[in-house]
Amino acid sequence: MLLRWKWISISPFEAPKFRTLVEFVLTANRKGERAAAGRGGMASVVGVASGDLSESGIDTDATVYWNLDNISLIDLAVERKEGFLTSDGALVTQTGERTGRSPNDKFIVSEPTTYEDINWGDVNISTDKDVFLRLRSQVIGYLSSQESLFVQDLYCGAEESEALPIRVINQNAWHNAFARNMFVRPTSDQLKTHTPQFTVYHAPHYEADDDGLNSQCFVIVNYEVGEVIIGGTRYAGEIKKSIFSVMNLILPKKGILPMHCSANTNGENTAIFFGLSGTGKTTLSADPKRALIGDDEHGWGANGVFNFEGGCYAKLINLSEEDEPEIFATTKQKGTVLENIVVDDKGVPDFFDTSKTQNTRGSYPIEAIANRTPDSKGGHPKNVIFLTCDAFGVLPPISRLNASQAAYHFISGYTAKVAGTEVGVTEPEATFSACFGEPFMPMHPGVYADLLSSKMAEHGSTAWLINTGWSGGSYGVGSRMKIKYTRAMLNAALDGDLDDVEYVVDERFGFEVPKTCPGVPENVLVPKQTWEDGDAYDAAADKLAGMFNKNFERYSAGVSDEVNSASPSIF
Repeated sequence: MLLRWKWISISPFEAPKFRTLVEFVLTANRKGERAAAGRGGMASVVGVASGDLSESGIDTDATVYWNLDNISLIDLAVERKEGFLTSDGALVTQTGERTGRSPNDKFIVSEPTTYEDINWGDVNISTDKDVFLRLRSQVIGYLSSQESLFVQDLYCGAEESEALPIRVINQNAWHNAFARNMFVRPTSDQLKTHTPQFTVYHAPHYEADDDGLNSQCFVIVNYEVGEVIIGGTRYAGEIKKSIFSVMNLILPKKGILPMHCSANTNGENTAIFFGLSGTGKTTLSADPKRALIGDDEHGWGANGVFNFEGGCYAKLINLSEEDEPEIFATTKQKGTVLENIVVDDKGVPDFFDTSKTQNTRGSYPIEAIANRTPDSKGGHPKNVIFLTCDAFGVLPPISRLNASQAAYHFISGYTAKVAGTEVGVTEPEATFSACFGEPFMPMHPGVYADLLSSKMAEHGSTAWLINTGWSGGSYGVGSRMKIKYTRAMLNAALDGDLDDVEYVVDERFGFEVPKTCPGVPENVLVPKQTWEDGDAYDAAADKLAGMFNKNFERYSAGVSDEVNSASPSIF
């Protein structure tokens, strides 16, 4: 096929249509060349296709598995030796060297449609269009050369009016099963009209060599063209987190608060749980007396809370049937994908073995949780829970926050790492992540904090800070708070049992600490009383307060005097 080029002038509004026309012509040309070479250029489709891969720029004669259910995909993963089954039928996979996110390898394309909206810096790292186009071409070429590809057409968001239609194109069957687990699965009628607004190109085994990158790994989001390219990492979490970042830019412009949180409800009383990894977010939201809405990412809109996902991605370190029966049950079901789990010679997982990573994970459809809301939605939250794992042993196990304190601690997003969890961590180390999800929040934290404050004020929500960390001393001296006490305090807060009890004010942090709580010894509630050495507590508390103040310096100019006044005092 001979192409004749002619220079023409087009307007910015005509450019997308022109680009589509050019891509169509080029695709047709490539298909003609492949047919002439005897390859045919026609993919063999297994499943229900709701489009054509040429729409995504992929020209292939591969076998394309399209919109298969997760059981079929797991069977294919085993057949392709991508993983193996436990004795109960869950799929075990390995992610290799990268067992978690690669934040230094995540980029956002700097382009005019979103440039002013993004809080550029060390978290939201910019790259230019040339780097994106160069790597996109490589990824497209790599995926086009595969003998098999796996495609899912899905939605992000259980609220239909706000759901983002997406397409995920994977090299591996198990990653495709993960995507199907994690996003909202369309009905057969929805599939007929599904048109992706964002496409994820996932090439986990393609390692780039490009001066525009920091390593061979890359996750690049281009809001202007609606695409994400991922290469060089098998960690499945990058797939869903990249789309969450997209939602976290789109929704605030509509007055909807995107939240890195879990949520549950009893029908009349909805609660949301903010917390970084290891604070108990997934565990505490899985409550037999309350229906789960979702465990990771939600929106708070005009009708209340809605889940972004169609599944859960639970951290499985030290998982026990006694403490977390519902999550434990999911690990014994076919359809669940287990990442980096050690399994014995009988096919039984050992969730206490962290020799491969502390970040062991399980992905399963939300239907695996019996006690859930049928539509992944809930009303406006009556209670907003901030979870922290304070390894310094300073913060109270539960405290009530006023509006300014709630905004302050939301922006701070505090927890702590403990010694031994990461290379080089030899003592408790403070971690701050704005909005409890800074890596996925492309806008300034103040945007999200203002939305949270306004919605809490509008709906009369109460804010609580719950410390699931240490008591009686810091890590290595004290002991971690018993989960039965944490559940008792949480239930008391949600059920209104703490509304009329007596409170004391924490002298450093200013929040209210209940003096009594059903099912919890009184001496547990006030942290200084649990330390043998009061002076040592004061020193540790001053140290932590200083860390809060130092961290908040980068946000202080962008918040009100009232929020700044919620900073802790140092004595």
